[in-house]
Amino acid sequence: MINREESARRIKALQGELQQFELDAALLIHPMDIYYYSGTRQNSVLYVPATRKPTLLVRKSLIRARSEAGIEDVRPFPPSREFQGQLPEVPGRVGMCFDVTPVQQLNFYKKLLPESSFTDISTPIRNLRSVKSEHELELMRKSGDALCQIFAQIPEFMIPGMRELDLAAEFEYLARRGGNEGFIRMRAFNQELFQGLAVSGDSASHPGFFDGAVTGRGLSAASPQGASIAPIEANHPVMMDYTGVLEGYIVDMTRMFVFGKVRPEVRKAFDAALRIQDHLVKNLRPGQSCSQLFDQACEIARAQDLEEYFMGVPGENARFVGHGVGLELDEMPVLAKGFDVPLLSGQTIAIEPKFVLPGIGVVGIENTFAVSSQGGERLTRHEDEIVVI
Repeated sequence: MINREESARRIKALQGELQQFELDAALLIHPMDIYYYSGTRQNSVLYVPATRKPTLLVRKSLIRARSEAGIEDVRPFPPSREFQGQLPEVPGRVGMCFDVTPVQQLNFYKKLLPESSFTDISTPIRNLRSVKSEHELELMRKSGDALCQIFAQIPEFMIPGMRELDLAAEFEYLARRGGNEGFIRMRAFNQELFQGLAVSGDSASHPGFFDGAVTGRGLSAASPQGASIAPIEANHPVMMDYTGVLEGYIVDMTRMFVFGKVRPEVRKAFDAALRIQDHLVKNLRPGQSCSQLFDQACEIARAQDLEEYFMGVPGENARFVGHGVGLELDEMPVLAKGFDVPLLSGQTIAIEPKFVLPGIGVVGIENTFAVSSQGGERLTRHEDEIVVI
């Protein structure tokens, strides 16, 4: 749980951004932004003045919000006509995160604060959240350790001929029993994920909407992602790509399995993925350029004649090799083409070099790391090698 000291530190940093951009206040309505600053994920709105104490206005549950919040001023959400009167002063310029604010909600708050103007603060909020405190890093280490314990058990329940769906169900059952919260929150519009992916062989190569290297066939056109009812065949690569969640904090991890023999094409692609991961981890240092790291990953894939299959179905390749993780699966920064920003110490990134090999399946690795002056600190501490069953 976020204590008052942690909450106060985060709010002070936000107020520094508000002052820099000459804003009078921030009005946060996105649940994970509210949780990050207040410590409670209830149906509420967080008002943060640039210089005064914040106020949490709660629709439901006020009782629980008051017991969990790391801020002092927690009160019921008022009737619309009384909303402006709940604020210490009428704000002139108000920051909101337009990336997660529906137009209907923006218009609603414009009516409640008719004298105020609204501006987008999505980028500074996401940048602030990208740098994790020691408290956050420790939660992610614990989440990583718990997830690794589930991955270590896969050879015990993975049976030749079982369906992808059955493999997924066994993994998810154990993860849930182990305390995995399961909510894989994503900030991007039109993206969703059900815990993770258990995919194998050619079924794993199906393209889809998910903004990643691998989507999987899924169970229907309404759920075109992840495990299908396809059986797992001998000598075909099986990819387990799953998340662990503790107190809202996500770590992301992928491991490879196979019944029988590892094909030469699979070994070549896997070795390339490890080479890319090792190079990136050594360079997960403050000041390194995200876009340059992506370009370097592509160069390694190209040197192995695998660039066409790197990070997705040929022609629909994802243009990144690493993504920020935290309270959401798609946080900043992104090791991506055109993302010309330097890494910062304390940022947490899932590195996931993967290849989609037509007619064979998907091959790759994924681990979550923290940026440090010594390179990436691994938060998912489990052996990387392909497990042959």
